[in-house]
Amino acid sequence: MPETTDPANAGGSLTERVDKLYEFEREPVSADRMESGKHFAALFAGEHVAGTEFVIGAAFVAWGASAADVLIGLLIGNALAVLSWTFVCAPIAVRTRLTLYWYLRKIAGPGVTAVYNVLNALLFCILSGTMITVSASAIRIPFGIAPQTKWYPEDMRFVLIVLVVGAVVVGVAILGFKRLAQFSEVCVPWLFVMFVAGAAGMLPVLANASPGMEGIGGLADLWRIAQEQIWIHDPESGLGVWHIAAFAWICNLAFHIGLSDMAVLRYAPRASYGLFSACGMYLGHYLAWICAGVMGASAALILQQPLVELDAGAVAFQALGLSGILAVIIAGWATSNPTLYRAGLALQAVTPGWPRWLVTLLAGIATTAVACFPFVFTKLLSFVALFGILLSPVGAIVFVEHWLFPRMGFQQYWFSMTGKSISWPALLAWLISVGLALALWWFETLHEFFIAIPLWFVSAALYTAFAAVAGARGAAPAVFDDAATIEGDASPPPPERPRPNWLRVVGLIALLSLLGQILLPLWLLSGENGIYESRLPSYHFWLGVASVIHLVTIAAWVLIGERSVARTSEKSGNV
Repeated sequence: MPETTDPANAGGSLTERVDKLYEFEREPVSADRMESGKHFAALFAGEHVAGTEFVIGAAFVAWGASAADVLIGLLIGNALAVLSWTFVCAPIAVRTRLTLYWYLRKIAGPGVTAVYNVLNALLFCILSGTMITVSASAIRIPFGIAPQTKWYPEDMRFVLIVLVVGAVVVGVAILGFKRLAQFSEVCVPWLFVMFVAGAAGMLPVLANASPGMEGIGGLADLWRIAQEQIWIHDPESGLGVWHIAAFAWICNLAFHIGLSDMAVLRYAPRASYGLFSACGMYLGHYLAWICAGVMGASAALILQQPLVELDAGAVAFQALGLSGILAVIIAGWATSNPTLYRAGLALQAVTPGWPRWLVTLLAGIATTAVACFPFVFTKLLSFVALFGILLSPVGAIVFVEHWLFPRMGFQQYWFSMTGKSISWPALLAWLISVGLALALWWFETLHEFFIAIPLWFVSAALYTAFAAVAGARGAAPAVFDDAATIEGDASPPPPERPRPNWLRVVGLIALLSLLGQILLPLWLLSGENGIYESRLPSYHFWLGVASVIHLVTIAAWVLIGERSVARTSEKSGNV
């Protein structure tokens, strides 16, 4: 049976300890290793309330999209994303308990799997590198380093910062799923408060820029600010509500419809745990994007610079002071950690005999090198679209084989019975789909935000036709032959040992400090005209103090509390 004690607390050398970090890289996750709903809620929220939200939220402002299009489009697109996680990705993940990177071998053979996994890992490394760049964009501010908005680094001090940030990201990713979830549990509530506090604190700046407006008296004033100062509609942009909705859906297409998030949802007791993705979509890709738009518009006014010339660190610093720098750093980590974790799993599937920690370390080194060159940071939205185009066709192939083939009378996993290494139906369907999509993009036949959606269906149809020709029709279908991986509930968790009284006090301090950060924006906005400017420095100072207190105390509460459960589990024999 795999090692189930916490390797982070085990004895032995560092190498011996990381060798025990077993993540079921090549076999189904066992029933005793299912994770709780709070871990999935925290992980989804932590990954999607992130540093890139500053970039994307500000991009909607720069695009010239209207306020109504942004608010309605994000509502629709994020709902589609949640449904995709819940009804496409999660059911396959909980039935197979495998990563996509290993399950694909049964469907397309080791040759196609190797190509896919290397491409997947490369794209995840680039995406993770972008998050590291976002974090470094905040740390550069106290050192007086200029924003790095070109594709190459302009200051060697920035490179040194990236190396330090990358080391932290790699360390957390190596520790595995549970540590990723714990990291998110510590950071997510605070990050969300930071986004809201930053937006609320900047509203007077935007109100003062609106002719004839004296303060903010209600929702009508907020709507006027949204239309006149934040999302100023540009008819020439050509972007409408469906463009915004499509982007909100496709920005994580490789994760849900593309099935990459099988890597995390294989730990879910039930497919309904896909609904926890709503914590990421509506806290991150809705409220955080909107708050980032408010902060971006106000930062551009304060600095008298075009929004496209400001990085995430500059925007957050104007809105939140030093706590804004801390928010961007941690938000970048919260997304980069699980992204690099997926990259390590993808590469581990094509490096037989290599432990996951070593593959993740090597991927992390490559990721950190990419982060030194902020080229993706400047083209993030186009990269996200390309990500979905390149990877989602494989998700369609797996979906068809997993769900449709048994119901169509086709032999499930038929290719694995041939003994060959490369499935030409899968490879050809993938290449034709991607080629068609890139042609549509190159000739501007279809907007890049819309291409990946029909592409998924084209891939599914092509693979079905090619597989039928190649021999998928046959004897009685092998319906879900992974008997040990049938969906079910996790074993009941061990009783939690009562936390010591001193830890309860620490938890209370964490709660009160977070509440203080919620009340501080109300205090800032409650003064009469002319009071705002005098209160702003104090607001930034106390927000920073409360942030540090909260993060230290909540980290103690989560980590020591988890150890309490682990000790109780060991004593009761549930190991």
